[in-house]
Amino acid sequence: MEPGGLLDVLSVAAVLLDAEGRIVLWSPQARRLFGWSAEEALGRQAAGLLVAEQDVGLVRKLFADVMRGGGAWAGVFPVRHKDGSIRPVEFRNMRLRNRQGEVFALGIAADESTVRGVERDLALSARLVAQSPIGLAVLDSSLRYVLVNPALERINGLPAERHLGHGVREALPLLDAERIETAMRQVMATGTPLLNLVAVGRTLADPDHDHAWSVSYFRLEGPGGRILGLATSVIDVSEQHRLTAEAAAARRRLAVIARASARIGSTLDLDTTARELSEVVVPELADLAAVDVLDAVLPDPLPAPAAPGGHPAAFRALALAAAHPSEQVRTAVRAADPTGTLALYPADRLVARCAAAGEPVLVARVTPADLARIARDEQAAAVLAEAGLHSYLAVPLIARGEVLGALDLKRLRNTAPFDQDDVLLAQELASRAAVCIDNARWYQNQRHAALTLQRHLLPRRRPQAEGLEIAYRYQPKGTAGEVGGDWFDAIAQDHGCSALVVGDVMGSGITAAATMGQLRTATRTLTGLALDPAEVLTHLDRTTDELDESIATCVYAVYDPHALHCRIALAGHPPPVLVRRGAPPVLLELPTGAPLGVGGVPFESTGIDLAPGDRLVLYTDGLVETRDDSLDDRLDRLLHLLADRQPSLEATCDRLLAELRDPAGGDDVALLIAEVTPRRPGPTA
Repeated sequence: MEPGGLLDVLSVAAVLLDAEGRIVLWSPQARRLFGWSAEEALGRQAAGLLVAEQDVGLVRKLFADVMRGGGAWAGVFPVRHKDGSIRPVEFRNMRLRNRQGEVFALGIAADESTVRGVERDLALSARLVAQSPIGLAVLDSSLRYVLVNPALERINGLPAERHLGHGVREALPLLDAERIETAMRQVMATGTPLLNLVAVGRTLADPDHDHAWSVSYFRLEGPGGRILGLATSVIDVSEQHRLTAEAAAARRRLAVIARASARIGSTLDLDTTARELSEVVVPELADLAAVDVLDAVLPDPLPAPAAPGGHPAAFRALALAAAHPSEQVRTAVRAADPTGTLALYPADRLVARCAAAGEPVLVARVTPADLARIARDEQAAAVLAEAGLHSYLAVPLIARGEVLGALDLKRLRNTAPFDQDDVLLAQELASRAAVCIDNARWYQNQRHAALTLQRHLLPRRRPQAEGLEIAYRYQPKGTAGEVGGDWFDAIAQDHGCSALVVGDVMGSGITAAATMGQLRTATRTLTGLALDPAEVLTHLDRTTDELDESIATCVYAVYDPHALHCRIALAGHPPPVLVRRGAPPVLLELPTGAPLGVGGVPFESTGIDLAPGDRLVLYTDGLVETRDDSLDDRLDRLLHLLADRQPSLEATCDRLLAELRDPAGGDDVALLIAEVTPRRPGPTA
């Protein structure tokens, strides 16, 4: 047997006495306990060697009782050590008989303090194991339970007798036994404990709910290093785990809200805002997200398809976002309403109910019956069932007390059902996004009104001017086509003269368009008076000053086809370009003048002679100004492009806009090019 067992810890000594009380066997442990060597002890009377004189009588009586009655005696007895000291020793004495009938007395002894210490340790260990609130178990080297305390019985939902002799797989059928045994074998092999491993799962004690435990594994070794098995401690930390998970979820939700605040509403484009909302909620909140807006609240409602009976809700699908490129999610996307399309849904469809009531609709666990109320039709319901839709949530988009639509959320890969915390997060995101969507739709409403107004105010037919061929372009500002205050005009006067006008009202939107309309009307009225360009600008300056702090720039030119002469005046406007045949284009050096609306600054007219084929290019600053380039460089670029004479004015307009227009559309552009045509021969006499 390998050393290091309990007997070695106790250092149990064995002494054998014959019937006369003489020592006939003396173990090495006896020497350590009593101090006498075997040579010194063998053959001597035990009472004389080991017992104090006053105790000799008592010892002989006890010895006689054991030898005569065949019983045993146990207890603590004071023993004399070789050094003369008296020491208490724990004894177990019994009578033995050999085959020859000889009788012997066997005494087994250990130091009394050592025995008491081991007893205390064992009692403490047993008490701790039995009464500890921590689940404790000991497994042998084959990973079978040999000890289970009551706490672990309660945790595992299994009595101790059904643990003992069994492995983890039998005791914990609902947990990942393979992973647990792998960790145990690692500790058995290395001797390095694994501490505070968090495990989540279910046991027979509560098979319907997940619990969390902090588990530790320790290798058990004897005093000599012999591997005895494994000890494990299990602490139920479900509450702490729940609180930690809730705190982590709260941090994630705050991160989603922060991300949404930074991202949603980056533009005033309705489709972009809806897409930003759908993308910010995946995959954190849903695997599939759709933004559906009531068509009636949009500035350009689509023609609604016919619907049988009732008053179904018409929704415009503005955005759709998927969290994963997996086949499962791609399958679900096929069941969604294509973006940009209009769909009519009866009142019992959940998204319609959400919008009608202005309240969230939560289906934590979707049943086959629910699919019919979630999907647009039976085919889409079958697709969603195939994709594994298991949880659904719709929250209304409400801004300024008006329901605009709904945010539609689905879970497929995410196995957790939507809960009330998800509802609150979705409502918060929807509320923030709804304001941005509302701003975008009001902006679009205003833009549509401004576009309508501007289309009405700008020339509807190609301007005609005697002795001139005219081409023009107008492009709104911004990638979304925001309306500005730029305008152009060509107005016929008496005696065959024509007025050419390009102007730019500062600002954008419906206010700028309205101001532009007033100035264009005033300009056409003044043109009929055949005034000099400088006088016209003086009157326009007064008119602009009366239009609530409006500011505008303008170039006004009057061309006389009979004299082939043009008079031009500027009001803070970029200089026109003169392109003569056979000569490089030049910027006309004209008095700049002050913008209209400044007041008190005189304007000057300049006259230039023109010839057939000469071109006069009038434009607003949106054609040549950008944020990244100097104005001089841009004007040089304009002259360079005009030097490459195009065969037609239309081609020239197209090229200038293509080459010079800021791709981001920073400002709107008005462009007018007039080419002097040859004079028609007069009638012969």
